[in-house]
Amino acid sequence: MLRRGLRIVVKLIGTNSGGYLGWVLKYCSICNRKLMVDSDAVYTCPKCGNTYYCLADYKRLHGKCPHCKSDLTLI
Repeated sequence: MLRRGLRIVVKLIGTNSGGYLGWVLKYCSICNRKLMVDSDAVYTCPKCGNTYYCLADYKRLHGKCPHCKSDLTLI
């Protein structure tokens, strides 16, 4: 049979060759929940930079950054 030496390589969208989800997977800055950028609602502060918040914490914070009080934006 010819299939014995065949290797199938599947690459997920948003991953590198090692399967690392670097730019797709973020963590909430408050509850440390895993957030997938392409499927979950991920909010960030444009002034603070690398701070990410889940939908539950966004609602609890009333859409304001806890550090600088500016409006959070949806990624």
